[in-house]
Amino acid sequence: MHPVLLHIGSFNLYTYGLFVALGFMTAIWVSQKNAKSHGLSSESITDIFFVILVSALLGARLLYVLINFDGYKNNLLDIFKIWNGGLVFFGGFIAAVVATPIYLRSKNLDFWKTADIISPGLALGHAVGRIGCFFAGCCYGKECDLPIAVKFTNPESLAPIGVYLHPTQLYSVFSNLTLFFILLWLQKRKKINGMVFLSYIMLYSLFRSIVEFFRGDFRGDFFFEVVSMSQGIGLMVSLIAFILLIKLSRPSHGPK
Repeated sequence: MHPVLLHIGSFNLYTYGLFVALGFMTAIWVSQKNAKSHGLSSESITDIFFVILVSALLGARLLYVLINFDGYKNNLLDIFKIWNGGLVFFGGFIAAVVATPIYLRSKNLDFWKTADIISPGLALGHAVGRIGCFFAGCCYGKECDLPIAVKFTNPESLAPIGVYLHPTQLYSVFSNLTLFFILLWLQKRKKINGMVFLSYIMLYSLFRSIVEFFRGDFRGDFFFEVVSMSQGIGLMVSLIAFILLIKLSRPSHGPK
């Protein structure tokens, strides 16, 4: 597709970086709109997303580099070139889940309530960001002959050139859009704080695990030659979310 959207002299506008930025702004905007009906200020949302941004970028990039270290060990400066693509969602998610509660506690904000508020925005922002993956050619799919197959021809693309592939990036866009609408529906019907966020984690992990079967890029070692590293992490995270949802659903818990 078009990894570089615009050339102006020595300046390059990378499509991947543009859509990651647009996804982040989309997540903030949706979350700010959502926060108004839950008594949380727009300024608080902006501050929370700054913490999420920094921690998620560091975690997502770190896991990607660890998985693909052979491609960086001879040129360590490439580790910092995130505009070329190369982020792993679960690395960013784990880092953000560690950093964000610490920040929320310092501001005396309820973690579960706040997480419910921002979850739909995160899903929609993730969908927008995945469009950048499609343009950059990262997260590409296996070869296929389906009518929906795509062929990358740009030599700067991270995907194999000149062969028809599963459009796994677009599968991810669609699954995150679907998740966004599911979360909006759940938010109007939730009975406990944390229900929307934990549902987001469980459903995202499920959708991601399905898309993983069609991915053709290297994603780390496979467990039993079947389950990828991201699928393994996803299954573990999904199980933890399910256990937490059951725990929060006990009579002693409820909306605050």
